[in-house]
Amino acid sequence: MNTEPVLIRSDGIKKDDDKSDNCKIDKGNIDKGNLDEEDVDKEKIDKEKIDKEKIDEKKVDKGRVVVSWTGGKDGCLACYGAILEGFEVTHLLNFREIQRRGSHDINPALLYAQAEALGIPLIHKDFISYEQEFKKAVRELRDSGEIIDGAVFGHIETHKNLVDRICRELGLELIMPLWQRSSGQIINDLTGLGFEVILLSVKADLLGKEWLGRKIDENFICDLKKHNPSIDPCGENGEFHTFVTNCPLFKNKINVTESEMVLRGGYWFLEISKLEAGKK
Repeated sequence: MNTEPVLIRSDGIKKDDDKSDNCKIDKGNIDKGNLDEEDVDKEKIDKEKIDKEKIDEKKVDKGRVVVSWTGGKDGCLACYGAILEGFEVTHLLNFREIQRRGSHDINPALLYAQAEALGIPLIHKDFISYEQEFKKAVRELRDSGEIIDGAVFGHIETHKNLVDRICRELGLELIMPLWQRSSGQIINDLTGLGFEVILLSVKADLLGKEWLGRKIDENFICDLKKHNPSIDPCGENGEFHTFVTNCPLFKNKINVTESEMVLRGGYWFLEISKLEAGKK
């Protein structure tokens, strides 16, 4: 089985050719995937909502896959790209580190709310070794009768050697839709495709608590650069972590109704205590 990373790009643009790191988002350069032009006029696509039926029409049964899931924008966008390319997502896999809690320390209840909105089962486990726990989860799924052909990761610049080794040892196809994409283009795609994303945690020495709950919108890159130009727009250096409250794959929005700001381990966290399912 092929274990080379699948780079899901409809335009073939390499990272060096991607010019979307400008402050303003280019609304006219949105990667919508390979939507069938006979069914969809790309010029008339509502950029705030993609019809899920079109995603279903695109499926070509490339295989059954699991998605590495943290609740944030990158994993969700990678999941969207994989489904658009014809992969069937069987499970979301989330692993929470026991010994060191960083920006990805998220209440599992939020992840289960996303899984329910997606209609995809979530497996959540604590870990000491991510690699060993990931392998164990996939093997347990296979032992239960599940067919797992590949794994989807939302990594952009890091961890490729790790996930390549995991997939090679499990005989999985490695699918990395965002690999070496520019942060600007990823933010462009998120806003253009109708993803609704908020900042759930921020590194306290870089961003204040006023950034918690901030939506990633058309002004996000500009505002971030004005505040601190060294911060990566996708938070690739651990500057912040996000939470997706709506996307083209969700059957309902996730509305945050109760929360508080908490400082812990050098990060400000938006501790969400109550959620509600909202209409799309």
